[in-house]
Amino acid sequence: MRETSLPNRLYRGKVRDTYDMGDGYLLMVATDRISAFDVVLPTAIPQKGLVLSRMSAFWFRKTAHLIPNHLVGLADEPAIRKQFKGNKLFDQTPPEVARQAMVVRRAQRVNVECIARGYLAGSAWAEYRKDGTACGIPLPKGLQEGSRLPRPLFTPTTKAESGHDLNMTHEEVVKLVGAEVAAELEAKTVAIYNYANDYALGQGIVLADTKMEFGFVDGKLILIDELLTPDSSRFWDKAAYKPGQSQPNYDKQYVRDWLIQSGWNREPPAPALPTEVVERTRARYFEAYHKLTGQQLKA
Repeated sequence: MRETSLPNRLYRGKVRDTYDMGDGYLLMVATDRISAFDVVLPTAIPQKGLVLSRMSAFWFRKTAHLIPNHLVGLADEPAIRKQFKGNKLFDQTPPEVARQAMVVRRAQRVNVECIARGYLAGSAWAEYRKDGTACGIPLPKGLQEGSRLPRPLFTPTTKAESGHDLNMTHEEVVKLVGAEVAAELEAKTVAIYNYANDYALGQGIVLADTKMEFGFVDGKLILIDELLTPDSSRFWDKAAYKPGQSQPNYDKQYVRDWLIQSGWNREPPAPALPTEVVERTRARYFEAYHKLTGQQLKA
């Protein structure tokens, strides 16, 4: 499901298509599109959106004691079908789309991508090798690729509509949202990361880093968008975890690695993915869902 075409579309993101249901509710559809290095790839990953919607719902419910979120329910849940029966958009949503969608409350988005890093990986590892820092934050000497950091880092970026997200300093976040909200964004991001990583470790997965988004409903800060999915997080195999190497993973790092090896310059257009990469990525996403939730997701 690469594209959706329902009425009242508000927004087409890299992965999600969002529709206005009215009365302060949105239908957020996780398509099977996949992005890497902030570019949407021409190849979709079959049923990836199914994993994303259900994984997000799992985590929104599991972290609700830490901060409220925008989730009302999965669009194919009986209670949600009953609640929104008669809603024009909802009644027009085909079952195959509803299966990959959430009904959420409409929020005023905070234009900051909130990233928590508990381990040294990705762009942070590349920067550390060069400058001894991660997103400008000094780190101890002698760390290796995949090393656990002394404490989780909050490394926000811009929320770019197109192109690449850019690192933000604390001062830039404060200038954008104010000191009080900036402090709350950092505290909630790190608290959610710590809670989720502790849980994931018990399920055999290391949560290396993750990104999340926030918004306001009735003046109150809540979690929005997706949460702790293989799209937005690095999930490593705990049993095989070993600092000093690229870690066996359950996320889209396999896609990133293939793209890097292909020689692509990280600017549009991106190359098409081979069938083997598509199939192995899909398997990783389904395995991540199974390990973290304890449930098998029916394809």
